Amino acid sequence: MSFDGLFTKAMVDELVLSLKGGRINKVHQPYKNEVILTIRANGVNQKLLLSAHPSYARVQLTNEAYDNPSEPPMFCMLLRKHIEGYILEDLYQINNDRMIIFEIKGRNEIGDISYKQLIIEIMGRHSNIVLVDKTRNVILDSIKHISFAVNSHRAILPGQPYIFPPEQNKVNPFEAVEEDVLRSVDFIGGKVDRQLVEHFAGISPIFAKEVIFQSGLANRTTVPGAFIRLINKIGSGDISPSIISANGKESFYLFPLEHMKGEMKPFKTLSEMLDRYYFGKAERDRVKQQGNDIERFISNEKEKNEKKIVKLENTLKEAERAEQFQRYGELLTANLYAAKKGMKEIEVLNYYDDLGGTMVIPLDPRKSPSENAQKYFSKYQKAKNAIAVVVEQIEKAREEVAYFDNLMQQVQAASPKDIQEIREELVEGGYIRERQKRNGKKIQNVKPVLDHFIASDGTDIIVGKNNKQNDYLTNKLAARDEIWLHTKDIPGSHVVIRSKEPSDETIIEAAVLAAYYSKARNSSSVPVDFTKVRHVKKPSGAKPGFVIYDNQQTVFVTPDEELVLKLKK
Repeated sequence: MSFDGLFTKAMVDELVLSLKGGRINKVHQPYKNEVILTIRANGVNQKLLLSAHPSYARVQLTNEAYDNPSEPPMFCMLLRKHIEGYILEDLYQINNDRMIIFEIKGRNEIGDISYKQLIIEIMGRHSNIVLVDKTRNVILDSIKHISFAVNSHRAILPGQPYIFPPEQNKVNPFEAVEEDVLRSVDFIGGKVDRQLVEHFAGISPIFAKEVIFQSGLANRTTVPGAFIRLINKIGSGDISPSIISANGKESFYLFPLEHMKGEMKPFKTLSEMLDRYYFGKAERDRVKQQGNDIERFISNEKEKNEKKIVKLENTLKEAERAEQFQRYGELLTANLYAAKKGMKEIEVLNYYDDLGGTMVIPLDPRKSPSENAQKYFSKYQKAKNAIAVVVEQIEKAREEVAYFDNLMQQVQAASPKDIQEIREELVEGGYIRERQKRNGKKIQNVKPVLDHFIASDGTDIIVGKNNKQNDYLTNKLAARDEIWLHTKDIPGSHVVIRSKEPSDETIIEAAVLAAYYSKARNSSSVPVDFTKVRHVKKPSGAKPGFVIYDNQQTVFVTPDEELVLKLKK
């Protein structure tokens, strides 16, 4: 992984400069596996993110906004009790591994000096955050509990002594020289990059591949030099945090990776880079956890209505044969004398045909001629009555498909706070049953929280990311002469520029936001309509978020995530 032992060392160096000696003022746990510490250091408040997420585990400073639950989890309350108001005396890495220890000092509730350690283990799905009483080396609690049944080496449980993970007995690369590399690698055995990972602590495959690439022709002469050169680069702090985009995928590291041919985007700090890299990724994962049932329900309802349309269209085709049933009945009635019970069909003169042709009428041999005629008249009447009903049902089913298609786009662009509003909308629409809190109280509706952006010229731009937000933004918040935008004939967000006469640049930036928060996010040259809010109307009885508008103009833009990040307040 990119967050290897070398990356951890560089991150610790960055955090020491920013946080060492600071005071922990606030503790929040916005999500199951993540903690935010607000630390006052160097005269400013900074947010430290500690994540034990199985896929996105990391430690970094963050500028992202996180929604906190109304009731803090137990681990959060314990951290508040033991480290809020304490001083972060030091932080350091263990054995060039993906482990960071925060040394914390303060006074407990009776006024005695207390020493705590907050230990972060970044180990993929085994990642953890552990609070330890340093004096007794006893675990006070952890964000994940691990019993001996799961790990025979150690248990991560309250009351247990804290035991470090088993040592891997690898060579510390920062203490290595070229001879150590030569002794560790069998150049005849091949797969030199894997051998580097196996023998040196904190080395990831991504770093080892870069060593091999930069060594050119990998051999005993070139590899040791390339390895030591890159290690010294990191050890001296000569790094350039970069996100590398190649083959439709993004990677990050301490410096541009030459073995990955692609676009390189540099950043000033590791934390700034991680905020950018994980923008949307971790959030999307949380949305899937919180809204998996909603996404599955929406998908099923959309599919159900699509199948319903196919059946109704077949019914309509049958119904459109009403005129044929009528002719069968009338022609058979005129030729009853020629028909007999037991016949499977009869050919009669078709007096509707100007050329005097004939028509073959299918018969039920079990019925008399008059009963066959009556059957066709009944089918004619039924088909005639069905046409109007079926057409109406098809229209309603198509509206449902469009509605759920729009909801699916909103779920895919949602943040965790948006999922609850989508859930409330489905409850209000009668699609799902209302959830209750554990104490039996219903979840109360609150005013939607909209996403706020600032255009390059300072103009406010507001984005609604679901139907509740869209209705509130367009019908209540926006002034009549402000500018409203939406992707043309594509499910997406309502966007409002809080200005009566915005600049062309601001209109383009708002259009990019509308395209980005739409089903056309991954497209190019997306048409976006804009008009004054006064020209936007919600039809009576329309679905949430649905509007009609006129007097619009259209611009074509390409969604740009970099611009979205730049404009986000």
